Amino acid sequence: MTDRRIVLVGIGTGNPEHMTIQAINALNRLDVVLVPRKGQAKADLADVRLEICKRYLTNPDTRIVEFDLPVRDAQNPSYETGVADWHQVIAGNYRDLFAAQADGAKIGLLVWGDPSLYDSTLRILSRVAAMGMRFETEIIPGITSMQALAASHGIALNAIGKPFVVTTGRQLRDGFPDGADTAIVMLDGETSFDTLDGTQFDIHWGARLGMDDETIAAGPLDKMGAVIKDLRAKLRAQHGWVMDIYLLRRKATKQD
Repeated sequence: MTDRRIVLVGIGTGNPEHMTIQAINALNRLDVVLVPRKGQAKADLADVRLEICKRYLTNPDTRIVEFDLPVRDAQNPSYETGVADWHQVIAGNYRDLFAAQADGAKIGLLVWGDPSLYDSTLRILSRVAAMGMRFETEIIPGITSMQALAASHGIALNAIGKPFVVTTGRQLRDGFPDGADTAIVMLDGETSFDTLDGTQFDIHWGARLGMDDETIAAGPLDKMGAVIKDLRAKLRAQHGWVMDIYLLRRKATKQD
């Protein structure tokens, strides 16, 4: 038997109580849990994963293996090329970590949010497979930052009978998405809402959702944009990083 099973467990957005019963059961079927370290500035990302294991891992035979995750070269002038090169390096690390486990091992990766939403683990596993390693993949869904944002603000993601778009800050800088009145913006380190006419939109913003210092703000974009930028800067200065998401909704017109 040579195949290993890689289990991607969605763990939610930072609150250990986001773990579903399915996720807890999957965790306790694993032979090993791989926990990435992203440097001292992002130590709390590893800490949440370790806290989840402390709370919910009851299988005495499951091992926890911590490893250092490579850092993306932010100086690469091409974002796409830089990310592709970074993923290739991570894939090599994963291949070596997987190969170090016994044949037939069940190997877990605890994925922030949900493995299917703006997370690259599945794409990286495709690169590992292209390197010749055989494995099966199992995915356990998790609570997404979109759900956590909507819950914290007490709002519905969509207007009645209307679609919404999930996009990134990089795409928003090219203009608000066509054909939708609501956009959920992820991976925006540059507060790209500044490129829009703030009088036309309301914003619901959240940072470090699910964590003890979760911070949210909402209101007209032209009034709240500066407030959100200040909150974001303070969180980044305090923690060395900030993970945030926001919903933009076009204001209704008289014709609507």
